[in-house]
Amino acid sequence: MQTIAIICQKGGVGKTTTAGAVGAGLMRKGYRVLFIDLDAQGNLSYTMRANTQGYNAAGILQRPETTKEEIQRTDQGDIIASSIELAGADTTITATGKEYRLREALQTIAGDYDFCIIDTPPALGILTINALTACDGAIIPAQADIYSLQGIAQLYSTLEAVKRYCNPSLQVMGILLTRYNPRLIIRREVAETLKETAGELHTRLYNTTIRECTAISEAAAKRQNIYDYAPKSNAAADYSRLVDEITEGSSRQ
Repeated sequence: MQTIAIICQKGGVGKTTTAGAVGAGLMRKGYRVLFIDLDAQGNLSYTMRANTQGYNAAGILQRPETTKEEIQRTDQGDIIASSIELAGADTTITATGKEYRLREALQTIAGDYDFCIIDTPPALGILTINALTACDGAIIPAQADIYSLQGIAQLYSTLEAVKRYCNPSLQVMGILLTRYNPRLIIRREVAETLKETAGELHTRLYNTTIRECTAISEAAAKRQNIYDYAPKSNAAADYSRLVDEITEGSSRQ
């Protein structure tokens, strides 16, 4: 099972949308996919119509051996849903080995899925550290603005620390430009800077960019993935190309 974390401590960059679209796109290709919602806001769980009051992600961090029981099967795929309890994770998950809870949980289901897609909170706390320790690779969504550049610079030290102490095989699979408008000169200039930043992280800026598209917010409101809601939209086409890039990269590893 290849585990991919979608990470960015800056909100509003399309992290949850990307997690949902990548997972749904992989399912459309015939892969077995498990979603994990580690964000206490529970947006991915809401979109997938999962029950956040029952078994959930807080459970697997406390009791990794119960992971199979925490999985919910929805019309949009299998998910370990969010929980409001995740908001206090930094104060409740404190025991020795706290960084490895999610890795332990996923080891119990490694043969059941081809991919695990983890949506993380917009913060660099214990939940994001668990995701980075458990994953094979991370995708960083970013907008073409100066705040995203600052956020990636802050994220760099966390990634290096996780690689050094918890997960030496962690790779940044790529930086993904979201809500992109190529007609704006400033966007193109920042995109070039992001390409340089990707090189410093020993990764790449994905060839695919996710264009501004109202269908994305409309699909979220309807609680559907972008492919079902607007299959002919720019967003559906863009995320399909991204999934192609991801699977092509996986086949080369």
